[in-house]
Amino acid sequence: MTPALTIRGLRTEFRINGRWHAAVRDLSLDLMRDETLALVGESGCGKSVTALSVMGLVQPPYGRVARGRIVLDERDLTGLPEREMERIRGNRMAMIFQEPMTSLNPVMTVGDQVAETLRIHRGLDRKAALDRARQLFEEVKIPSAAQRLGEYPHQFSGGMRQRVMIAIALACNPIVLLADEPTTALDVTIQAQVLGLLADLRAKTGTAVLFITHNLGVVAQIADRVAVMYAGEVVEQGPVGTIFANPQHPYTRALFSAIPRLDAPGQALSAIPGRVPPLDAMPPGCRFAPRCPLKRAGCEAEQTLAEVAPGHAARCHVATGVLADA
Repeated sequence: MTPALTIRGLRTEFRINGRWHAAVRDLSLDLMRDETLALVGESGCGKSVTALSVMGLVQPPYGRVARGRIVLDERDLTGLPEREMERIRGNRMAMIFQEPMTSLNPVMTVGDQVAETLRIHRGLDRKAALDRARQLFEEVKIPSAAQRLGEYPHQFSGGMRQRVMIAIALACNPIVLLADEPTTALDVTIQAQVLGLLADLRAKTGTAVLFITHNLGVVAQIADRVAVMYAGEVVEQGPVGTIFANPQHPYTRALFSAIPRLDAPGQALSAIPGRVPPLDAMPPGCRFAPRCPLKRAGCEAEQTLAEVAPGHAARCHVATGVLADA
Protein backbone atom coordinates (compact mmCIF):
# COMPACT_ATOMS: atom_id res chain seq x y z
CA MET A 1 0.00 0.00 0.00
CA THR A 2 1.28 3.47 -0.92
CA PRO A 3 1.77 5.72 2.14
CA ALA A 4 -0.36 8.84 2.41
CA LEU A 5 2.75 10.76 3.51
CA THR A 6 6.40 9.85 3.05
CA ILE A 7 9.27 11.80 4.60
CA ARG A 8 12.84 10.90 3.63
CA GLY A 9 16.03 12.38 5.04
CA LEU A 10 14.38 15.59 6.25
CA ARG A 11 16.77 18.21 7.58
CA THR A 12 15.31 21.49 8.83
CA GLU A 13 17.65 24.25 9.96
CA PHE A 14 17.41 27.59 11.74
CA ARG A 15 19.87 30.46 11.64
CA ILE A 16 21.57 31.29 14.95
CA ASN A 17 24.22 34.02 15.05
CA GLY A 18 24.67 33.81 11.30
CA ARG A 19 25.09 30.02 11.15
CA TRP A 20 22.62 27.29 10.25
CA HIS A 21 21.88 24.60 12.85
CA ALA A 22 19.69 21.53 12.38
CA ALA A 23 16.50 21.33 14.47
CA VAL A 24 15.43 18.16 12.60
CA ARG A 25 18.09 15.86 11.16
CA ASP A 26 17.82 12.88 8.82
CA LEU A 27 14.17 12.20 9.69
CA SER A 28 12.36 9.52 7.70
CA LEU A 29 8.77 8.43 8.31
CA ASP A 30 5.94 6.71 6.48
CA LEU A 31 2.34 7.53 7.39
CA MET A 32 -0.12 5.02 5.98
CA ARG A 33 -3.71 5.74 5.01
CA ASP A 34 -6.23 5.28 7.83
CA GLU A 35 -3.40 5.21 10.38
CA THR A 36 -2.50 7.33 13.40
CA LEU A 37 1.23 7.75 13.93
CA ALA A 38 2.17 9.40 17.23
CA LEU A 39 5.28 11.58 17.30
CA VAL A 40 6.39 11.88 20.93
CA GLY A 41 9.19 13.43 22.96
CA GLU A 42 10.05 16.29 25.31
CA SER A 43 9.43 19.92 24.42
CA GLY A 44 12.19 21.11 22.11
CA CYS A 45 12.76 17.73 20.43
CA GLY A 46 11.62 18.91 16.99
CA LYS A 47 8.09 17.50 16.82
CA SER A 48 6.32 20.75 15.88
CA VAL A 49 9.16 21.76 13.54
CA THR A 50 8.64 18.48 11.70
CA ALA A 51 4.94 19.25 11.18
CA LEU A 52 5.66 22.84 10.11
CA SER A 53 8.27 21.55 7.66
CA VAL A 54 5.74 19.18 6.10
CA MET A 55 3.26 22.05 5.77
CA GLY A 56 5.88 24.24 4.11
CA LEU A 57 5.72 26.81 6.91
CA VAL A 58 9.45 26.91 7.73
CA GLN A 59 10.83 29.54 5.39
CA PRO A 60 13.88 31.82 4.98
CA PRO A 61 15.46 34.00 6.15
CA TYR A 62 15.36 32.44 9.63
CA GLY A 63 14.55 28.82 8.79
CA ARG A 64 14.80 26.44 5.86
CA VAL A 65 14.28 22.84 4.81
CA ALA A 66 17.85 22.14 3.77
CA ARG A 67 17.46 18.56 2.54
CA GLY A 68 15.00 15.73 2.19
CA ARG A 69 11.84 14.74 0.36
CA ILE A 70 8.23 15.15 1.47
CA VAL A 71 5.79 13.16 -0.66
CA LEU A 72 2.03 13.57 -0.20
CA ASP A 73 -0.11 10.98 -1.94
CA GLU A 74 2.69 10.26 -4.47
CA ARG A 75 3.28 13.97 -5.14
CA ASP A 76 6.67 15.39 -4.18
CA LEU A 77 6.20 18.67 -2.30
CA THR A 78 9.91 19.44 -2.17
CA GLY A 79 10.67 22.77 -3.79
CA LEU A 80 7.08 23.58 -4.76
CA PRO A 81 6.45 27.34 -5.09
CA GLU A 82 4.45 29.00 -2.33
CA ARG A 83 1.41 29.55 -4.56
CA GLU A 84 1.19 25.81 -5.20
CA MET A 85 1.63 24.99 -1.49
CA GLU A 86 -1.26 27.34 -0.71
CA ARG A 87 -3.48 25.12 -2.86
CA ILE A 88 -2.42 22.06 -0.85
CA ARG A 89 -2.58 23.46 2.70
CA GLY A 90 -6.05 23.16 4.16
CA ASN A 91 -7.08 21.09 1.16
CA ARG A 92 -5.12 17.85 0.70
CA MET A 93 -3.18 18.36 3.92
CA ALA A 94 -4.33 20.18 7.06
CA MET A 95 -3.02 20.99 10.52
CA ILE A 96 -4.59 21.45 13.95
CA PHE A 97 -2.38 23.85 15.85
CA GLN A 98 -1.49 23.56 19.51
CA GLU A 99 -3.31 26.61 20.91
CA PRO A 100 -6.70 27.34 19.30
CA MET A 101 -7.12 30.76 20.93
CA THR A 102 -4.07 32.12 19.12
CA SER A 103 -4.77 30.16 15.92
CA LEU A 104 -8.30 31.46 15.37
CA ASN A 105 -8.88 35.00 14.10
CA PRO A 106 -10.46 36.96 17.00
CA VAL A 107 -12.31 39.41 14.73
CA MET A 108 -13.94 36.83 12.42
CA THR A 109 -16.89 34.67 13.35
CA VAL A 110 -16.04 31.00 13.68
CA GLY A 111 -18.51 30.20 10.91
CA ASP A 112 -16.74 32.50 8.47
CA GLN A 113 -13.38 30.98 9.42
CA VAL A 114 -14.60 27.48 8.54
CA ALA A 115 -16.36 28.78 5.43
CA GLU A 116 -13.21 30.58 4.26
CA THR A 117 -11.43 27.26 3.68
CA LEU A 118 -14.34 25.94 1.65
CA ARG A 119 -14.63 29.12 -0.43
CA ILE A 120 -10.90 29.09 -1.26
CA HIS A 121 -10.43 25.39 -1.99
CA ARG A 122 -13.90 24.28 -3.09
CA GLY A 123 -15.15 27.45 -4.76
CA LEU A 124 -18.41 27.54 -2.78
CA ASP A 125 -20.35 30.77 -2.37
CA ARG A 126 -20.77 32.16 1.16
CA LYS A 127 -24.22 30.65 1.73
CA ALA A 128 -23.19 27.15 0.62
CA ALA A 129 -19.94 27.39 2.57
CA LEU A 130 -21.75 28.39 5.77
CA ASP A 131 -24.23 25.57 5.31
CA ARG A 132 -21.34 23.12 5.01
CA ALA A 133 -19.73 24.76 8.07
CA ARG A 134 -22.91 24.06 10.03
CA GLN A 135 -22.73 20.40 9.01
CA LEU A 136 -19.10 20.26 10.12
CA PHE A 137 -20.01 21.80 13.49
CA GLU A 138 -22.59 19.07 13.93
CA GLU A 139 -20.01 16.41 12.99
CA VAL A 140 -17.57 17.68 15.63
CA LYS A 141 -20.44 17.81 18.13
CA ILE A 142 -20.73 21.56 18.69
CA PRO A 143 -24.24 22.06 20.14
CA SER A 144 -26.64 24.59 18.58
CA ALA A 145 -24.44 24.59 15.50
CA ALA A 146 -26.53 26.97 13.38
CA GLN A 147 -26.62 29.62 16.12
CA ARG A 148 -22.95 29.33 17.01
CA LEU A 149 -21.74 29.97 13.46
CA GLY A 150 -22.15 33.71 14.08
CA GLU A 151 -20.18 33.78 17.34
CA TYR A 152 -16.54 34.73 17.89
CA PRO A 153 -13.68 32.63 19.34
CA HIS A 154 -13.77 34.34 22.74
CA GLN A 155 -17.37 33.14 23.17
CA PHE A 156 -16.23 29.50 23.02
CA SER A 157 -14.61 27.39 25.72
CA GLY A 158 -11.18 25.83 25.12
CA GLY A 159 -12.67 22.50 24.14
CA MET A 160 -15.17 24.09 21.76
CA ARG A 161 -12.45 26.21 20.15
CA GLN A 162 -10.48 23.05 19.54
CA ARG A 163 -13.55 21.53 17.88
CA VAL A 164 -13.72 24.57 15.60
CA MET A 165 -10.05 23.99 14.67
CA ILE A 166 -10.84 20.35 13.89
CA ALA A 167 -13.79 21.44 11.73
CA ILE A 168 -11.53 23.83 9.78
CA ALA A 169 -8.89 21.13 9.32
CA LEU A 170 -11.38 18.52 8.11
CA ALA A 171 -13.48 20.84 5.93
CA CYS A 172 -11.93 19.67 2.65
CA ASN A 173 -11.46 15.99 3.61
CA PRO A 174 -7.63 16.06 3.66
CA ILE A 175 -5.54 12.99 2.96
CA VAL A 176 -3.25 13.82 5.89
CA LEU A 177 -4.07 15.58 9.17
CA LEU A 178 -1.25 16.92 11.35
CA ALA A 179 -2.43 17.37 14.94
CA ASP A 180 0.07 19.34 17.02
CA GLU A 181 -0.73 18.59 20.68
CA PRO A 182 -4.43 19.36 20.19
CA THR A 183 -5.36 18.29 23.75
CA THR A 184 -2.56 19.99 25.72
CA ALA A 185 -4.60 22.93 27.04
CA LEU A 186 -7.72 20.87 27.81
CA ASP A 187 -8.87 19.21 31.02
CA VAL A 188 -8.95 15.41 31.00
CA THR A 189 -12.69 15.13 30.37
CA ILE A 190 -12.63 17.40 27.31
CA GLN A 191 -9.36 15.77 26.21
CA ALA A 192 -11.08 12.38 26.14
CA GLN A 193 -13.95 13.82 24.10
CA VAL A 194 -11.58 15.39 21.54
CA LEU A 195 -9.58 12.16 21.22
CA GLY A 196 -12.76 10.17 20.71
CA LEU A 197 -13.91 12.69 18.12
CA LEU A 198 -10.64 12.41 16.17
CA ALA A 199 -10.83 8.62 16.27
CA ASP A 200 -14.43 8.67 15.02
CA LEU A 201 -13.65 11.10 12.21
CA ARG A 202 -10.60 9.08 11.14
CA ALA A 203 -12.71 5.92 11.02
CA LYS A 204 -15.31 7.76 8.94
CA THR A 205 -13.01 9.51 6.46
CA GLY A 206 -9.88 7.29 6.39
CA THR A 207 -7.65 10.32 6.95
CA ALA A 208 -4.07 9.55 7.97
CA VAL A 209 -3.16 11.34 11.22
CA LEU A 210 0.27 12.44 12.46
CA PHE A 211 -0.46 13.08 16.14
CA ILE A 212 2.16 15.12 17.99
CA THR A 213 2.14 14.85 21.77
CA HIS A 214 4.25 14.45 24.89
CA ASN A 215 1.49 12.53 26.67
CA LEU A 216 2.13 8.79 26.51
CA GLY A 217 -1.34 8.09 27.91
CA VAL A 218 -2.82 9.77 24.85
CA VAL A 219 -0.51 7.72 22.63
CA ALA A 220 -1.78 4.47 24.15
CA GLN A 221 -5.36 5.55 23.49
CA ILE A 222 -5.18 6.81 19.93
CA ALA A 223 -2.04 5.63 18.08
CA ASP A 224 -1.30 2.64 15.85
CA ARG A 225 2.45 3.31 15.67
CA VAL A 226 4.87 5.49 17.63
CA ALA A 227 7.96 7.46 16.64
CA VAL A 228 10.00 8.80 19.57
CA MET A 229 11.99 11.97 18.87
CA TYR A 230 14.95 13.36 20.75
CA ALA A 231 17.00 16.43 19.78
CA GLY A 232 15.73 16.45 16.21
CA GLU A 233 16.12 12.74 15.49
CA VAL A 234 13.79 9.73 15.62
CA VAL A 235 15.45 7.48 18.19
CA GLU A 236 12.87 4.67 18.21
CA GLN A 237 9.80 3.68 16.24
CA GLY A 238 7.45 0.75 16.04
CA PRO A 239 3.90 -0.47 16.75
CA VAL A 240 2.35 1.09 19.84
CA GLY A 241 1.98 -2.26 21.62
CA THR A 242 5.61 -3.18 20.98
CA ILE A 243 6.98 0.16 22.14
CA PHE A 244 4.92 0.11 25.34
CA ALA A 245 5.72 -3.53 26.13
CA ASN A 246 9.39 -3.53 25.19
CA PRO A 247 10.98 -0.07 24.73
CA GLN A 248 14.57 -0.39 23.54
CA HIS A 249 16.10 3.08 23.47
CA PRO A 250 17.22 4.41 26.89
CA TYR A 251 15.35 7.67 26.21
CA THR A 252 12.07 5.85 25.57
CA ARG A 253 12.59 3.87 28.77
CA ALA A 254 13.27 7.09 30.67
CA LEU A 255 10.03 8.61 29.38
CA PHE A 256 8.06 5.59 30.61
CA SER A 257 9.79 5.61 34.00
CA ALA A 258 8.77 9.26 34.48
CA ILE A 259 5.06 8.35 34.34
CA PRO A 260 3.53 8.19 37.85
CA ARG A 261 1.78 4.92 38.64
CA LEU A 262 -1.67 4.89 40.20
CA ASP A 263 -0.98 1.54 41.87
CA ALA A 264 2.12 2.79 43.73
CA PRO A 265 1.14 5.46 46.27
CA GLY A 266 3.99 7.38 47.82
CA GLN A 267 6.37 6.63 44.94
CA ALA A 268 9.25 8.97 44.17
CA LEU A 269 8.79 10.52 40.75
CA SER A 270 11.56 9.68 38.32
CA ALA A 271 13.03 12.52 36.26
CA ILE A 272 15.43 12.53 33.33
CA PRO A 273 18.55 14.47 34.40
CA GLY A 274 19.72 17.39 32.28
CA ARG A 275 17.83 18.87 29.35
CA VAL A 276 17.54 18.68 25.59
CA PRO A 277 20.74 20.21 24.14
CA PRO A 278 20.44 23.55 22.31
CA LEU A 279 20.67 23.59 18.52
CA ASP A 280 24.12 25.20 18.52
CA ALA A 281 25.62 22.76 21.05
CA MET A 282 24.60 19.27 19.92
CA PRO A 283 26.86 16.47 21.19
CA PRO A 284 28.52 14.15 18.65
CA GLY A 285 27.08 10.72 18.00
CA CYS A 286 24.15 9.85 20.26
CA ARG A 287 22.51 13.09 21.29
CA PHE A 288 21.02 11.49 24.40
CA ALA A 289 24.39 10.19 25.62
CA PRO A 290 25.09 13.08 28.09
CA ARG A 291 21.87 12.17 29.95
CA CYS A 292 21.99 8.40 29.44
CA PRO A 293 22.67 5.96 32.33
CA LEU A 294 23.91 3.36 29.80
CA LYS A 295 26.50 5.65 28.18
CA ARG A 296 29.79 3.96 27.33
CA ALA A 297 32.76 4.36 25.02
CA GLY A 298 31.55 4.28 21.44
CA CYS A 299 28.35 6.25 21.97
CA GLU A 300 30.07 9.29 20.48
CA ALA A 301 30.13 7.52 17.10
CA GLU A 302 27.46 8.28 14.49
CA GLN A 303 24.32 6.18 14.95
CA THR A 304 21.46 5.22 12.65
CA LEU A 305 18.06 3.62 13.14
CA ALA A 306 18.55 -0.15 13.16
CA GLU A 307 15.96 -2.89 13.42
CA VAL A 308 15.83 -4.61 16.81
CA ALA A 309 12.73 -6.67 15.95
CA PRO A 310 10.41 -6.88 12.94
CA GLY A 311 8.90 -3.41 12.47
CA HIS A 312 10.73 -2.08 15.54
CA ALA A 313 13.85 0.11 15.17
CA ALA A 314 16.07 2.05 17.58
CA ARG A 315 18.95 4.52 17.22
CA CYS A 316 21.23 3.13 19.95
CA HIS A 317 24.44 1.06 19.76
CA VAL A 318 23.63 -0.55 23.11
CA ALA A 319 20.05 -1.51 22.17
CA THR A 320 21.08 -2.86 18.76
CA GLY A 321 24.00 -4.86 20.18
CA VAL A 322 26.81 -2.92 18.48
CA LEU A 323 28.39 -2.21 21.89
CA ALA A 324 27.11 -5.34 23.62
CA ASP A 325 30.61 -6.63 24.27
CA ALA A 326 32.12 -3.26 25.16
